Amino acid sequence: MSPRMRKSTRHGMITGNFGESVVLYWLSKHGFECASVDHTGIDLIARNPVTKEFMGISVKSRSRNAGKEHTAVKVGQDELDKARAACEAFACAPYFAFVVDAGDTVRCHVVCMEHFLKLNRSRKHTYVWRMSPAAVESYYDDPEVVVFELRHSIIRWWKERRRAPVC
Repeated sequence: MSPRMRKSTRHGMITGNFGESVVLYWLSKHGFECASVDHTGIDLIARNPVTKEFMGISVKSRSRNAGKEHTAVKVGQDELDKARAACEAFACAPYFAFVVDAGDTVRCHVVCMEHFLKLNRSRKHTYVWRMSPAAVESYYDDPEVVVFELRHSIIRWWKERRRAPVC
């Protein structure tokens, strides 16, 4: 049985750090030379060992509560502009990595900005990465979207007690 979800006050920042770390880990595990960067517009720089392309990756991470797992991830025009500028400065291609913790699955989609924009229509300078079941299924079939998922389960968790035990 899953514990009741009550996120910490720092959960947003921790979610962002987790998303960046899991993408960095996965790329490194698969032979990418990569690094975390503290720069406006991008979070990671990576060299793809298959295509030899240098990638500037903006990671968008979200932690969704039950019932909100299919909520899209929004990207504003300003975020696109900042990512483009950073990638121009570092001579790399702009990419997005969308990391969404939704229930028992953490989904990650990596897509170049150009393809991301082809999949979207701007509404008042806001773009979205859809997470509906149909959208997720379409990403599985899209050769331009790299997909990996982590599935997890809680085997045991703390039970509520009237008073804390002395350790």
